[in-house]
Parts: sequence; C-alpha cells; structure tokens
Amino acid sequence: MFNPHASMQVVNFDERHFCLVVDDALLEPERLVQFAAARREGFRPVDFSVYPGIYLTAPADVANGLNELFRQRVRRRFDARRCVRWDIRFSLVTLQPQDLRPHQWLCHVDDVGLDPRLSMQASVLYLFKDEGQGGTSFYAPIRSDAEIAMLFKDAKSLSCQAFAQQYGISAGYMHEANDYFGRIGSISAKWNRLIFYDGGVLHSGDIAAPEKLSNDPVAGRLTLNGFFTCRRNAA
Repeated sequence: MFNPHASMQVVNFDERHFCLVVDDALLEPERLVQFAAARREGFRPVDFSVYPGIYLTAPADVANGLNELFRQRVRRRFDARRCVRWDIRFSLVTLQPQDLRPHQWLCHVDDVGLDPRLSMQASVLYLFKDEGQGGTSFYAPIRSDAEIAMLFKDAKSLSCQAFAQQYGISAGYMHEANDYFGRIGSISAKWNRLIFYDGGVLHSGDIAAPEKLSNDPVAGRLTLNGFFTCRRNAA
C-alpha cells in the first residue's frame, strides 16, 4: 500500500524544528479516497481534540502500513524509541469560520498532557487534489510563556466576542503569523504527499479558502492523520 521507493526529504524550519516530506507516498492513493467515500456516513464529529471537523477510524491494514513506515524510516529521526501507541484516522475539516470556537482560531500542539517520558510524532497524508484547500503551517510563540498560557486558557473559557475583543484575534482559521505566534515554516498540500513532524510543535492547517470545505470525502479536504506515541531516547 505504501510506496517502498518513495523519496523522503527533510525540510528544516529552524535549528530545532523540521518536517519530513514523503511524496508519492501511496502506490494507489485513489483506493483510500474510495474507501472513505464508501463510508462517508461513518464519519463522526471530533469531540476529543481541537480538530474542526469529522473523522473515521482507519482500517487495520492502513494503520499497520503507516505504523510500519514510521517504525522503519521515520522514528529514528525523532526523540523516539519503542512506539507504545498509535492512532490513525481519516479526517475532514468541515467547520466554517463562524462556527469555530476561539481555541480553534489558534495554532495547537498534539501532545497536550503527555507523560514527559514519552514523545509524540504526527503525520498528515493529503488525499485531495485541490491544493487550494491548504497544507500545514508551523509556528513558534513570540510572547512570554505566561502570556501564551493565558491566551490558551482564555481561548477555552471566553466567549467568541470576549476573546476577540481582549486579544484582537478575529474568528477564523489561522494561516499566517499574528501578535502571539510567528510562522517558522509551511508545507504546501500536494496529492499523495505525506508529512511527519514533532507533535509538540505548534501547527495549524492552512485553511485560507473555507468555502471549499466539504463533508464529502471526494470533494473535501480529506487527510489520513497519524499520531505515534513513543518512549523517548535514553539520556
């Protein structure tokens, strides 16, 4: 299923942060789109993270294939030893800007609350051909830790109007820098492109054209998302 001859390149954002990019990741990417489309009624709203859309659990062969690729070619490039858990699912961004909550107006990390003895790596496989539906951008804070912590706290507790008024951040998807975060890098979407990154790096989908979003796996921003929780390397 995954292309054993696919090339992998490293895209460095700064001294610490980078992304691995694998083009032509699948041998037959259309098959995954067809699988998701045939099960469109099985997609459910995401209620366990900030993801602004719906998801479908990936079948075992797809999950095992992506995990094996991570184990053989990716894991050693990160602070990761044995993988203790992986979660792999199809995802579709579906919410319009006016339907987002303030915490969805911001970039985020994937490893919130993770045991410090563990690390999390994440992956996104773009399964749509309209590159205007957006890739992924990565960010770093430009304010103090205390200010950033308060920003995230208020994003979860304040109303949309109160948050926008207090922080000067408008409702909508984040796809460029603001007064709190600078963009350190961006990976454009490309059909059958797979990226891997540290789940502790701030990031957000580049949803610059929300009018293109759809809950149809064939027409929408369909991705296969992977999250790999591993024990950190020995000190």
